[in-house]
Amino acid sequence: MGLQVRGLSVRFGQTTAVSGVDFSVADGEVLGLLGPSGCGKSTLLRAIAGLERPQAGTITWNGADLDRVPVHRRGFGMVFQDGQLFPHRDVAGNVEFALRMQGMGRARRTGRVAELLDLVGLAGQQRRRVTHLSGGEAQRVALARALAADPRLLLLDEPLTALDRMLREQLVVELAEWLAGQSTTAIVVTHDHEEAFTLADRVAVMARGQVLQVDTPERLRQCPADDEVAAFLGHKAGSRRSG
Repeated sequence: MGLQVRGLSVRFGQTTAVSGVDFSVADGEVLGLLGPSGCGKSTLLRAIAGLERPQAGTITWNGADLDRVPVHRRGFGMVFQDGQLFPHRDVAGNVEFALRMQGMGRARRTGRVAELLDLVGLAGQQRRRVTHLSGGEAQRVALARALAADPRLLLLDEPLTALDRMLREQLVVELAEWLAGQSTTAIVVTHDHEEAFTLADRVAVMARGQVLQVDTPERLRQCPADDEVAAFLGHKAGSRRSG
């Protein structure tokens, strides 16, 4: 069944950041949350993670309501824009953090860290200080750390935005291949059309805290739901096709 979000609204004082949002993410599916800065996509992701409390609506996983489930018990992994690594730990120390929390023994932790670093293209880098990593390497470590907890849902909040364009284009292709190869259930927040279309099986286009359309990249390109979606996706005026 996966994740179901129904009628979700998040407000900060008099400001509504997310308004009446509905969507679902099936097991093994990658959903992109696409929209301009300030549209509410990161707030929506934080609400799913349990970091923001919604004022209305429900978030369920396989039919179970998550309203009273704290962040650390949801079984979700999250990667932020800046990675938020532990600067006092080396690469291995960052990746094995969740494994320590699970009580995994040292030998098993060592083996699992090696597997994860190999998976993200950093084989043999266990002893490097994270303060000496490039931006792309740091994001790979952040991804490996999130995966170490074996999350049932991976939440990626603009994970490549801080990188230069060339590196971002390289990593987005690698990340898309990895997500597909692992059959990972994930939500990816981005403001970049091509990034969303490369990474996601379906894309939810957001504006003003609302989801305007959820569809496959192909359908979004060919049949935007309205003129606002068409304009955001770069269609020329009057070019919207029905279907």
